[in-house]
Amino acid sequence: MADGGNEEVVSNKQVILREYVTGFPKETDMYVTTSSINLRVPEDSNGVLLKNLYLSCDPYMRNRMKYSEEPDFASYTLGSPIVGFGVSKVVDSRHPEYKKGDLVWGYTGWEEYTHLSEPQALFKIPNTDVPLSYYTGLLGMAGLTAYVGLHDVCSPKKGEYVYISAASGAVGQLVGQFAKSAGCYVVGSAGSKEKVDLLKNKFGFDEAFNYKEENDLDAALKRYFPEGIDIYFENVGGKMLDAVLLNMRAHGRIAVCGMISQYNLEQPEGVTNLGHIIYKRVRLQGFLVFDYFPQYYKFVDAVLPDIKQGKIKYVEDISEGLESAPAALIGLFSGRNVGKQVVVVCRE
Repeated sequence: MADGGNEEVVSNKQVILREYVTGFPKETDMYVTTSSINLRVPEDSNGVLLKNLYLSCDPYMRNRMKYSEEPDFASYTLGSPIVGFGVSKVVDSRHPEYKKGDLVWGYTGWEEYTHLSEPQALFKIPNTDVPLSYYTGLLGMAGLTAYVGLHDVCSPKKGEYVYISAASGAVGQLVGQFAKSAGCYVVGSAGSKEKVDLLKNKFGFDEAFNYKEENDLDAALKRYFPEGIDIYFENVGGKMLDAVLLNMRAHGRIAVCGMISQYNLEQPEGVTNLGHIIYKRVRLQGFLVFDYFPQYYKFVDAVLPDIKQGKIKYVEDISEGLESAPAALIGLFSGRNVGKQVVVVCRE
């Protein structure tokens, strides 16, 4: 460490995107390197300097690893650190809303330290009597996504039938529990026996099935929903969405959160049953959690008591060290993770 005047320079390990990805991503599409960073924020800046503690691995990041000119969902910059959601500690600040020592979660770099010249989507952590890693998921982006996707987009009513694909993931496991709290009948699908058991025995789903063991998804859904589906929380897309459309009830609602089955395909699959949306009067709505950030602290107030009382269950899959981050991210797309995938950079 070099310390002199307005400089305190330290080494900074980083995960860099090597090249834009087509097809299934590989660990070698990223590499770990070490640079240096000044831990002091310039006096004429409005920025903050963060020490990153926990990083969140999320499926949407795959879309940013490919080249795109889409302004609403920009590609990562080659040769620069990957960015995503994480939990951090403020090391230095020239921003009026943040001070040294504050714990925050929000958008940050996949590196040991990140300088944000204009902090955006950075939330102070209101409660530290739960694990800090929860703010990468349960009390962070994934939890808010599950909550608003179910309640704001789908407006569940007691007694309705709810289906969740990729249900053991960071978002799905919470959607199911929120739906049960609303008095709904809940079924989820996942890709292994272990995950199916989690859904039924830990998260309290009424039923669950392994989609990999089903040759006919339409028949499987009819088996679990003989009267049809009122709410579908969409995380998968493709053949799953096509089968769900055949089984939606009149005035059903579909919250489109993600389509992980399509992210690694050079030519996405078509959906052939869209006509059912018309005569069943189904509402299919995509949404982005960023639009709901103003509701964040209201969401925390709503769920934190249940978390502290153990009414909401949560499973994390922890990878230790920044060097493990590329493998952890790639593992999402083969279903290797069980629960929310978190990378520990430094334990506070």
